[in-house]
Amino acid sequence: MVIANGIRIHVTEQGEGPVVLFCHGFPETAYSWRHQLSALAEAGFRAVAPDMRGYGETESPAAIDQYTLLHLVGDMVGVLDALGVQTAVIVGHDWGAPVAWHAALLRPDRFRGVVGLSVPFLPRGQVYTSLNLPEKKDAVFYQTYFQTPGVAEARYEHNIRAAVRSALYLLSGDVPATPETTSGEMAGMIPRAGGLLAEIVDPPALPSWTSEADADVYVQQLSRCGFRGGLNWYRNTARNWELLAPFEGSKITVPALFIAGDRDFTLSFEGMGRVIAELPKSVPLLKQTIFLPGCGHWTQQERAKEVNSILLEFLRSF
Repeated sequence: MVIANGIRIHVTEQGEGPVVLFCHGFPETAYSWRHQLSALAEAGFRAVAPDMRGYGETESPAAIDQYTLLHLVGDMVGVLDALGVQTAVIVGHDWGAPVAWHAALLRPDRFRGVVGLSVPFLPRGQVYTSLNLPEKKDAVFYQTYFQTPGVAEARYEHNIRAAVRSALYLLSGDVPATPETTSGEMAGMIPRAGGLLAEIVDPPALPSWTSEADADVYVQQLSRCGFRGGLNWYRNTARNWELLAPFEGSKITVPALFIAGDRDFTLSFEGMGRVIAELPKSVPLLKQTIFLPGCGHWTQQERAKEVNSILLEFLRSF
């Protein structure tokens, strides 16, 4: 446990050597990087994975405006300071990816390389992105659904075990392909009738890449911290857009890598193909964009060995 950026942050670390800092996404904890911590430690790196602000054993400020990207990047700088580390390569998955990309954008003096999993760098545009979020007569985009405090929390916390098992299965590459899952038309949509509860489907069995013991860890951690902190990240989208105005057009100037599963639901979002194709414009030192066949959203867990191998090749390249 360290004090960083004014809050208590729980950190898991393993190994000695150059530091690699891992940022998890929603609704996970540092546990999602368990395969990477051991592999990188064995390869001569110091792998560090905090429970991010609002998650696990890390502090969860009450105010929604305490979860902006500037707070989250500040937390990662604070972790380096608390550990006495000058520079690190930063790696992020899901919501942790925007944290990693912006850490590299705002503080290249502290983050000498960046890896994004699942979510590419999204440059700040002229139009606030939520104005273009999809909406249908019978469904709304999940990020829109998350905006009202208390609503999504109540649905998730109604049955945390079912919520965890459902997410691990439904967002994985193990879900059988159907016209709905391959067209992208309903990717990330929440039905107006029934809301999130209608989308939580407790599967009879988990995919082979995870286990009931893994689910137990997430259930225990989420039972302690709840979902409010993690959901508050989504509730700062407009505020992030305003705060990042001075950096519009800025480029990420450190070596970078992007990895995603080719069955990740985020790739189905409108315009995502163009964003990924144009990534080198805003990330000129992007070394590779890698798509893992048959992999869904839980990239570093579904394809642990492949991700570890790719990460190590990248880390040794500069």
